[in-house]
Formats: sequence, structure tokens, C-alpha cells
Amino acid sequence: MKKELFFKRILAIILCALLVFAVFLPAYAAPETPDEEILTVGVPKNRCPIFYSDPETDEPVGIGVDLMRGVAMDAGYLPHFEFIEEETLKDALDNDEYDVLLPFGSAIESTSGQKSIVTENLIQTPFTLVTEGSHEMPPLNELKVGMLHSLSGAADTVHSLYPGIEIKMYETMPECVKALRAGEVDALLHNSYVWSYVLQKPSYADLAVQPSAMFSMDFRAGTTDTEKGREIIERLNGGIAGLSDTHRQAVILDHTSRRLYKYDIFDYLYQYGAMIVLIVLLFVALIVIAMQRFSDFRKEQEEKMQQMLDHDPLTGVLSMSGFRKRVEELIRENPDTLYLLSFVNIKNFKYINDSLGMDEGDALLKFWASKTKETLSDKEAMCRIVADRFAILRRSGGDELLQRDDENVVNSVRNYFIDRGKENRVQICGGVYVLTPEDYKNVDVDHMLDLARVAEKRVRETKSDGYEFYNPEQWEKGKRIANVVNHLHTAISAGDIKVWYQPQVDYQTGKITGAEALCRWNHANLSWIQPSEFIPTLEESGLIYDLDCFVWERVCEDLRRWKEQGVERSVSVNVSRNDIRKDRDIPKQFYDLIQKYHLNASQLRIEITETAFANNPEFLIQTTEKLREYGFQVEMDDFGSGYSSLHMLKEVPMDRIKLDLRFLTDAGDPEKGRIIIGYMIRMIHSLGMSIITEGVETKEQADFLLGEGSAEMQGYYFYRPMPVEDFEKLEDFING
Repeated sequence: MKKELFFKRILAIILCALLVFAVFLPAYAAPETPDEEILTVGVPKNRCPIFYSDPETDEPVGIGVDLMRGVAMDAGYLPHFEFIEEETLKDALDNDEYDVLLPFGSAIESTSGQKSIVTENLIQTPFTLVTEGSHEMPPLNELKVGMLHSLSGAADTVHSLYPGIEIKMYETMPECVKALRAGEVDALLHNSYVWSYVLQKPSYADLAVQPSAMFSMDFRAGTTDTEKGREIIERLNGGIAGLSDTHRQAVILDHTSRRLYKYDIFDYLYQYGAMIVLIVLLFVALIVIAMQRFSDFRKEQEEKMQQMLDHDPLTGVLSMSGFRKRVEELIRENPDTLYLLSFVNIKNFKYINDSLGMDEGDALLKFWASKTKETLSDKEAMCRIVADRFAILRRSGGDELLQRDDENVVNSVRNYFIDRGKENRVQICGGVYVLTPEDYKNVDVDHMLDLARVAEKRVRETKSDGYEFYNPEQWEKGKRIANVVNHLHTAISAGDIKVWYQPQVDYQTGKITGAEALCRWNHANLSWIQPSEFIPTLEESGLIYDLDCFVWERVCEDLRRWKEQGVERSVSVNVSRNDIRKDRDIPKQFYDLIQKYHLNASQLRIEITETAFANNPEFLIQTTEKLREYGFQVEMDDFGSGYSSLHMLKEVPMDRIKLDLRFLTDAGDPEKGRIIIGYMIRMIHSLGMSIITEGVETKEQADFLLGEGSAEMQGYYFYRPMPVEDFEKLEDFING
């Protein structure tokens, strides 16, 4: 009985406890959490420090995650980050599990063809080059660069900015580094934040980051272009608008200053060497790492301080010290660009400060700087010297550019207060100095500014406002160059550029054997321009290829028309040394032309100047060999004009040599000239090549050449270059 009573009491106690727990449980239960609007964000893996796994939680972390978390929360979302399992962003766009994805440079289509929409830019991610040690790189347009396959979008951007760059793609970073050390590429290209992580690997200590960024790419969030997607993007843009530069820099500094890279066994072996000195080397390595991190931190702080010194705190444009460095850099990088250096200030600025207040004066200066910066390219620069005085380095664009600047910038500044209801017209005085060739050899920014000040002083003392040139002659020359370069395509479309022909004759028979195609330009503003003026100008500006393509096409049109009329002629066309590049297949281009116009390869003779062979013999030899394989006759033009090389005659596969008679007419002993010409003719014949002499102006010259065995000639003694209509009327042409 006692046992039963005991168990009954125990059971009663348990039942009472359960009753009390049931009564009071709701009071102690966790409060209900209101529904949160969760935003699922998909991010790629293994892009440390942009995106990587937290070593403790395996959750996505990094610069991109921290920035996106702040933006999403400001937009009213609770962000949830997941690593993308798909191979590409295009594949991930088709996965409805993600609300948004990172990172986008711009909007793309998904794999299934869905359009996407992207946010405003979160950060600019600079891309920099890494080289092996202090290895000197070739020019950018001749560079061989290694990149990861995952950066194919960035590779497209590189090609658009630097067409001459050759890019090789690799699957992994170790493959990239191996290719760099083997000499397969000159440099590696990646996001500079990623380099801050990758180059922590001890075995990469011999790699060095080049100081200047090649370009920067946008870093955006994106999703499919649906009603929901547009709503998300709009809200995120609101969060991005509140994202301060200070916060961006803090996030970047937080991740790039960490020691995120984790050593593996091979790193330890590489770092410390033989096991018998492991402890000593470890101690030394720790000291070196600490000193290096301190040095990097100090260097970073110095760079930030230098950035502050190089920029004007009020307007954001360069300071005078930053302007000097930038101008010197631009002039060295662009030796063929005609630059203007302007010194400008406000004539009545003290009155503005005294009457309207310094705040209004500062607002005017910031407006001026902002309007000017909108018109400048990355190859131009502006600085605030002091107070209301500014300096501007501008590429020459002729009177049209000056007029646009006057309308878009200067007039806006003149009317700044008038447009805001105040009767104060701003008077601007400016002096313009046009850089001379000597300025490109010895860059002295202060000296050039002094000369611009001289011109500005003349304006201030003689006019109410406006601008003056220090060196108007140089300006006129620059305008003429700009007129040639800027109007080439318009001139071709308008028919201002014509293809003329200079007949080539057999002096022994008196018959026309062919012709050379030449250009004549009747400029809309400058009248007739000599080829000796516009050809070098177009070569320097990189537009000679456009002109040559026009000539080649027009010659083929004429050859087909003559062939349909029963007259089959051969015409020599010029190929500039600047036309032949590794990214152009010139032989295939000519082959396509004769196929298009149903011509024989023998009707088109390809003239390549002797200087082109001297400058780049190996690639030019490959080009001439391919031209001859297609059946074209290749001529070496201007032979004997100063670059003759017997070695070239031996190595270069040519069909005909075009001998320049200036060798005979220039200064020197004429008898020796005739002897040399005679031996050159016999030597060329002995090498199995034909010969034609250009520049023949007298009967005596023609008789001499015929006597030496060179019957084919071209020059003013026979015919001057003439329009196609006149060429077609020649009796020898009609009967040929």
C-alpha cells in the first residue's frame, strides 16, 4: 500500500508540473518574428577577396558580399547569400532560386535568351598587369597577356581598348604563372583586388604588379528583366545611392589588408627550405612578413596621402603637382597627338567674392570645373592652380572644338549668375599655348604655362574677356592636320578623294605596260592637298589603312570595267608599312577583292615600300610569301631611296624592284651614281627579278636606263598622274 501511495503522489506531482508548464509556457515562448523580405543573392566562388568562403562558417564573405549586404539592407531587404553552382552567370540567370546575381559589368542575356537588368555601379574594379620581376614590357598594343577563362568578358573589354594585344586564356592561376615564367606571355591581367590575395603565395614572390591600371570594370548586381526584377533593381539602386565612397574604401581595405591566403605544404617547403633550418627560417619569415605588411600599409597610406596632394579638395580636379605629372605622362604616351595648354582665370573674381560671398565664388569654381571635366577625355587633363586660375591640357580639334568648348563651357560659366537670377556676368580670360615638337622632347609644364600666361595677360590688358594664342603659326599648322584627319571619311564619301593613274611604259617599244594608282585630294576647306602632306599625316594618325582600302577597292572596280570593255591592264597599288599588322590578313584581303571583281591576280601588283621591309623584315617576308602564293606580283617600292640592303634582296621573295631615280639626281658625284645604278640593274636581273625605274624626267635619263638594260619606266618625261577619264583616253590604253 505504501508503495502504491508513493507512486500516486509522484504521479500527481508530475501532472501538476505539466499543468503549470502548459499554463505559463505561452508567456515565456519566444516572440513571433515578423515576416522579413528575404533577398537571395547568388555569388561566384573562389574570387578572394571579392567573394570567398568564411573559414569558420563556410558562408560567402568578401568585398562584394559586404557592399551588397549594406545596399540590400538600406533597400529594406534581408540578404541571404549563396554560392552559384552554375558554370556561368548566363546559366545562373535561368535559375529562379536567385533573386539577384553578382557581379555584372553590364546587362547580358541568359543561356535561354532571357534579357537581364542591372543596378547602378557598386564599385569600380581596376584591372592591373603582373610581370615577372622587373621584366620590361613591350608597348601595350604588342603585348601578349595571359588571363583566366572565367574572365572572358574582361578579355572582350581589353580587345576593344587595345586591339593589338594578344590574349591567351588559361583554366587556373598556376597555369597562368607557368606560362608567364616560360615566356609564353609578357604579363598576366586580373582584378587588382584579386592580385592582393594571389600574390600572397610565397612562390609568386618574383611577380610584380605594374603601377598603373589598364582599365576599370563596373561591379553591378543583376537579375532577369521582369516586373519583379525591375522592382528589386529599383530598390537596390536606392541603396546604392546611399553608399558612400568612405564606406566602399573601408570595405576594400578591410579585406585586402587581411592575410587571407592559407599556406599549403608546398608553400611551407618553398618558404622555409630544408627541414634542418626550419625553425630559423620560420622566425625570419615571420619578421619579413610583419615588416612587409607594415611596409605595404605605410605605402598604401602614402599613396592615399599622395592622392590627396595631387587633387584639389574644392573642385576635385588635379592640383598643380598632380597636373605636372599627368601632363608629362600624357605627352610621353601620345607623342603624335597635337596638344594645347590653356591658362584661364576669372577677371572679376575678387568682386564676386566681395559682393556675393565666398560660398557663391566656390560654387562658381566647382561648376566651372564640373562643366570642363565633362568635355575631357582620358587623354586630357585639368587642374586648379590656385584661387580662380585653372590650367587645361586639351587635344587639338581645330576651330570647331574651340567653338564647342566656348558654347558648352565658357558661355555657361559666363552666364552662371545670370541663369540664377543675379545680374553678374562672369568675365573669363584665357591664353592658349600650342605645343611644339621641342615640347615633346623636353617636357616642361611650368614653362609652357608661363607662355600661356603671356597670351592670357594680353587678353586681360586689352579686352573684356576671351582668349589669345601664344603661337598662332603652330595653331594654324595643327588645324590643318586636324582638317586632314577629321575629314578623311567625309571626303571619301563625298568623292573629294580621287584615284588617279600614272602610266608605266616600255621605253623600247613606247607602249604602256601598266599604271600606278595614286591619290589626289580636293579638300572642301583646304583645296588641293599634296600627297606629301596628307599621306604622312594619315600614317601618323593610324588612318592610312582606311584610305588604302578605298584605293584598292576603286582600282578593282576600274579593272573590272576595263576587262568588260575588252582591255585587260595591270595596276600597281601601294601598301603602307602601317597597313601590315598581325591582326590584319592583307594577302587574304587582296584575294577576296579579285574574287569579288572576277579579276586575275596578275592584274593587281602589290607595291610595298622598302622601309617596311627594313622595319619588320620577318613578318613582311611572311606576308609577301603569302601574296605570291595567291598569284600576286609583289614589288619593292622606292628601292635605292636610302634604306637599300643587299641582305633584303637575298631574303625577301620579290617579283619586281621599283628603282628610285633620286639616287641619280640627289647630291653627289653623278658619274658614280650612274655606275652604281648600272650595277644595281644588272644585279637585280641576275637575281631573277624584273625592274622598273620611277622618277624619270628627261630623255637623257631614259636613254641611260635603256642602255643599262632597264626598259620599263615611269615619270614625268612620259606621263604625269592623271584622272581615270584621261587615262582611259590614251591611245596606247585603248589599243593595249
